[in-house]
Amino acid sequence: QVTLHAGAELDARQVPQYTLILRAACPGENEVEERLFVRVTPGNVLRCDSPFASAEGDVVQVLADVAPRTPLYAVLLQPLGGLTVMGQGFPSPSFLQFRLRNHNTPLTLTRRGLVLAPDNGFDPCNDTQTFRLEIDVMDRHGHNCSGAVKVEVLPSRHPLITFPEPHRAVTVTEAIGPWEVVTQVHARGDNVHYALLAPVAPALFTIDEVTGEIRSTRRLEGTQVQLLIQAYNVLHPKDRATATVNITVQRTDHQAPRCVPAIFVSRVPETESPGSTLVTLRCTTSTSTDGCLHYALEGPPSSLSHFCMEGPQLKVNTTLDYDSEATAALGFQFTATIVVTVGEQPLQSTRVPVLVTVTPVNEFRPVCPNGATFTVPETAAFGSVVGRVAGSDRDYPLDSLEYSLEGGSGPAQPFSIDRRTGEIRVVRSLDSQQQNNYRLVVRLTDTHNDLDLRKRQSRLCDVSVRLQAVPDPLPVCIPEVQELRITAGSPGSRQPVARLLCHSSPDSAALTYTIVGGNEDGRFRLEGNTLVYLPNDRAKPHPFVLMVEVWGGSGARRRSSLVARVVHVTPRSTPVPPSTTTQHTTPQKEPLVVVQTEAVWHPPAWFVAVLTISGALLLVTLGCMARSLLCR
Repeated sequence: QVTLHAGAELDARQVPQYTLILRAACPGENEVEERLFVRVTPGNVLRCDSPFASAEGDVVQVLADVAPRTPLYAVLLQPLGGLTVMGQGFPSPSFLQFRLRNHNTPLTLTRRGLVLAPDNGFDPCNDTQTFRLEIDVMDRHGHNCSGAVKVEVLPSRHPLITFPEPHRAVTVTEAIGPWEVVTQVHARGDNVHYALLAPVAPALFTIDEVTGEIRSTRRLEGTQVQLLIQAYNVLHPKDRATATVNITVQRTDHQAPRCVPAIFVSRVPETESPGSTLVTLRCTTSTSTDGCLHYALEGPPSSLSHFCMEGPQLKVNTTLDYDSEATAALGFQFTATIVVTVGEQPLQSTRVPVLVTVTPVNEFRPVCPNGATFTVPETAAFGSVVGRVAGSDRDYPLDSLEYSLEGGSGPAQPFSIDRRTGEIRVVRSLDSQQQNNYRLVVRLTDTHNDLDLRKRQSRLCDVSVRLQAVPDPLPVCIPEVQELRITAGSPGSRQPVARLLCHSSPDSAALTYTIVGGNEDGRFRLEGNTLVYLPNDRAKPHPFVLMVEVWGGSGARRRSSLVARVVHVTPRSTPVPPSTTTQHTTPQKEPLVVVQTEAVWHPPAWFVAVLTISGALLLVTLGCMARSLLCR
C-alpha cells in the first residue's frame, strides 16, 4: 500500500508526475522491480503556507500609537489554491470563512480576514505587549486550513502627553466680555486635543479643543474658579494628562493710578553703567495694591534699546555713548513714556513722560598724527604755511583740539602754530647753514568734551621741520656789456669811469666786485661798484676790455656773474707843429668782446624716454577715438 507522507505538499504545476520504483522479492525467488507512475492533477484544496501554518505562527510588529481599528494583518488567497499572509489593503475572497479560535485578545478579526487594532487603541505603556491569534479558514466546499499570528506591540516612539505648567493662576478683571480669551493652555505631545472636565455647572468658561484657548461664556463678575483641563492624544485616548487653572476675577478699579514723579527729566553721564536705576515710580490706586500694577515702556526704538523697566524701576539697558553719531542725531536726548496700568486694563492707565539727556564725559586722550615731518624752503616768507598737525580725539565733538608749542614763541623759535587749526607758520627768517632741522613739541589739548571744563586731557607730539637749502640767485648787472670812451686825464690823477649797476636778492649780503681780466698795467681799479681809471703818460689811444666778476651771497652759497666793460682811452690833446705834409692815420679797430650767459637745460635720459612713450600713447589714443567716431 502506497500512502502520501503526512507533511507532503503537492503542486500540480511544479511537479505534475512522480515515478516510483518498487522492488519485491519472496524467499528463495528472484527480486522483481516495477515502476509506479503517480500523476498529480490540480484540485481546489485549501493549503496554509508557512510561517502562518507553522507551530509558532507568523509574527507582526506594530507600535503602540497605531490608530484604533487600523488593519494589522490580512490572510489572502494563494495562486495555487493555498493561503498566504500579506500586508494590509489586500481583500480576501468572499467565499472564505475566517474564525478566531481564542477570544482572550483585544484584537478584532473581520469576516474578510483582516486583523484590526483594538477599538480604543493599545495601552501606551513602556513594555512590549504580545497577542496571539489562532485562525481557522474554511471554504464553501468544507476544505479548511488553520494558522496563527503573533502581534507584538512595541512601545510608542511619540512623546507622551504632558503639561509643562500643570498648575496655573490667572487674574482677570470683571470688565472682560463674553467669548473673550482669558488664557491659553499648552500640552506637549502629538495629536493633542483639550477638554474641560470641571466644573460642569455653572458653565462660565469653555475651551477650544484644538488651540487650548479658554474663553468666557458671559460677562464675569468678581469670583474665583478652578478649572480642570484634560489634554489627550486623539489617536490614543488613553494617552492623556490633566492640569488645573485657577481664574480670579477682580472687581474693576475705575480710577487710574497716581504716580510720583508725574514727569521724569534727568541728565545722565554717558559712563552710566547698564543696570543702573534712573528712577523708581511710586504709584497708588484707590482699591488696588502695587502687585496689581503693570509697568511698560513705550517710545522710539532708540529709547527702548537703551532703557528698560523692571517693575516700577526705570533702568539703563545698554551703554549711553555720547560720542556716537546716532546719539548726536537725536540731540543727545532720549524720550519715552512709562505706561502704568491696573490689572492690564488699557482704559485705566497713567502715562509718565520721560526725558533723559546724555552728558559728555572726557574719556579719551588726544592722539598724535603719524609721521609729523614737514619740509620748508629756507627762503619761505613770513607767514608761509609749513604744514598742519592733524591730531584726533574720539570724544564728541570729534577732533575738537587746541594746539600750542611747548616753550612758547621766543627769539630762537622761527615757527608758530595756529591754536585752532594746528597750522605751523614761518614767523622769522630761516637759514639752513645755521640750522637745517627743527624739532617742535606740540601740545594737543581737547576742548568741550566734558561738562567740567577743568577735566581736559592733553598729549605732547613731536614734529620735525626740515629746511630745504635754496641757492642765492646770480647777481644781475644792467647792462652786462658796455662800451665806454674816455679821455685820459693828467698822470697820477684818479678818474672815475662808470658805476656797475648790479643787484641780487633783497636779503643777500652786499655785492663784491673784482677785475679778473683785461686790466693791463693795472690802469683800472674798483672802488666799490665804481670803475676808476688811473691815467699815465701813454701817448696813443688804447682800448681796454675789462672783465669784472660780481659776487653775491655769503659762505658756501656765494655765486658770481661776469660783466664786460670796453673802455676806449684817448690821450690828452697835445699841440701839433705846423707841417705841410698831411698824414692820415687810420685808427686800428680793436675787437669787441661780448659775454652773454645762457641757461641751458639738459634733461636726463629717463625723462626723454618717459616723454617719448607718453607721446606715443597719446597718439594711439587719439587714433582709436577718431576711428570709433568714424565707425559711428
